[in-house]
Amino acid sequence: MKNSIIVFSVSLLLLIITGFSTGTTLAPEVKKTETKIALAPAKVADTTETKADEPKLTLYKKDVLATYYHDKFNGRKTTSGERFHNQKYTAAHMKLPFGTMLRVTNENNGKWVDVKVNDRGPYSKKLEIDLTKKAFMEIASKKGSGTFKVKMEIIEPEA
Repeated sequence: MKNSIIVFSVSLLLLIITGFSTGTTLAPEVKKTETKIALAPAKVADTTETKADEPKLTLYKKDVLATYYHDKFNGRKTTSGERFHNQKYTAAHMKLPFGTMLRVTNENNGKWVDVKVNDRGPYSKKLEIDLTKKAFMEIASKKGSGTFKVKMEIIEPEA
């Protein structure tokens, strides 16, 4: 009795290991043919290459809040010494050097504007950049909003 149990167990184990293979196939064998396809080498976009009319942009910050100057500052001197005009394309930033050109993009609608840093501000830890009213309204989704999230890119000077 013990011997028959051992023989049955070994037979069962062999069937499990071999996958119940009996040596015959159920489906007819399909002859595989090799097909060679000539592929052109892949082209990878060069991120340093820009269109002739597009400036080179370097990401500075994204998901930061932008606001705009009040009209009461018109005519006053900025920290750089220039006169402030709300109808120009300038901005205030706490750290970027004066004269830095920025592309500021509204992250909600993709509209962007190029501005020059000529003042210091905003003086709030929540805000990153103050735009002139003209620049702000040009890219705003809702004209009544006082802030929105932007992406800031530095426009690299041409060599």
